[in-house]
Amino acid sequence: MDARTGKNSQEAPSGRDLWDSVDARARDRERKREAVILTAARAFRQRGYHNTSLDDIARELSVTKPTVYHYVANKEQLLFECFRTGLGLIMAGFEEVCSSAGSARERLAYVMTRYAEALTSDFGWCMVQAENQDLSPAMSQKVKQLKSKIDQGIRRLLQEGIADGSIRPCDTKITAFALAGAMNWIAYWYKSGDSLTADEIARRFMDLFELGLQPR
Repeated sequence: MDARTGKNSQEAPSGRDLWDSVDARARDRERKREAVILTAARAFRQRGYHNTSLDDIARELSVTKPTVYHYVANKEQLLFECFRTGLGLIMAGFEEVCSSAGSARERLAYVMTRYAEALTSDFGWCMVQAENQDLSPAMSQKVKQLKSKIDQGIRRLLQEGIADGSIRPCDTKITAFALAGAMNWIAYWYKSGDSLTADEIARRFMDLFELGLQPR
């Protein structure tokens, strides 16, 4: 019996049990939020952004529309979260090669593999189409800022490759545009279940960029 509250001390969690309970709720909320984003990404890819409503997403999740609003403010934000999730896979690639001892060309190839993995994922369509969906000026600016981080990351690896001799001198801006443009097109033609894996697609793209069309 708690002398201050008059309640049995076992009626409510305390100490470590209390923190575990909070952590569990936080994990559960994050898991549900991820389910909302993934379901939306798949719906946008299949039907298009404008042909998909929050009612559609709620129905596919077997929840009410207010439940979806618990995780996002509106459909535009949901599209942005899908876009950001996809780009997060690429940003993770940049982080993973930060401390790598490999050459800049090897690190770039690794990032391009992660790029291909992102584009062949459920988030690929949102990654390349988000900017074309009549977004508000504020949201459009957010999308451009995140895309700029990817562009700058590729340019940085190209510059490092030129410095360490693993990449021949080139216009890093144009080369980064060419790399990203070619990679982004994957989202338009790739179909789930294609014979090539994301790693194989990235490798063939990099072979083309590294070797060109000239016979060796």
